[in-house]
Amino acid sequence: MKTIQTDRLVLRNFRVGDAEALFAYLREPAASCFFSLKLADLAAAEREVLKRAGDDEYVAVCLRETGQLIGDLFVHPDAAGPEDPENSEEPDTVSVGWNFNPLFGGKGYAFKAAQALCSELFTHQGKRRIYAYVEDHNASSRRLCEKLGMRQEGLFLEYVTFQNDSAGNPIYENTMQYAILQHEWKRG
Repeated sequence: MKTIQTDRLVLRNFRVGDAEALFAYLREPAASCFFSLKLADLAAAEREVLKRAGDDEYVAVCLRETGQLIGDLFVHPDAAGPEDPENSEEPDTVSVGWNFNPLFGGKGYAFKAAQALCSELFTHQGKRRIYAYVEDHNASSRRLCEKLGMRQEGLFLEYVTFQNDSAGNPIYENTMQYAILQHEWKRG
């Protein structure tokens, strides 16, 4: 991925040296959808950074002034893309998401980072549609989607589970889908 700069942030690929900051927010993920990414120790964080560094799926979000990693964005190609194996075109629809260190919350960093990513995806990569899944109880991510101009497209009741209750039964969560089309982005 090419590096993207905003007035306060740098969006770039992960690299060696990011492990400690990644561990700071993935040792106890704040959002349940990231429970599966929980890191046990710094060695696990170092392995995760190396995995992410070799791939454009995860984007490191760093403070421009200090270079400190404060969170990440991710981009997943739409799984419902063309079924023709002969069609090698990039999908025009992607799913995005974000995960930030709570210590940096409330400062507008997630919005500015997601806005820069959406702009890159629509303007330079020619994506047609961007969507995000958000658990219905994650008010800050819902507000972020709305601030980006996304509309709520659906509510999936008891859609996914990230943890079990004390008896070992899955706890299912309601998930909302938000989306925005390229022409809506350009108008907004």
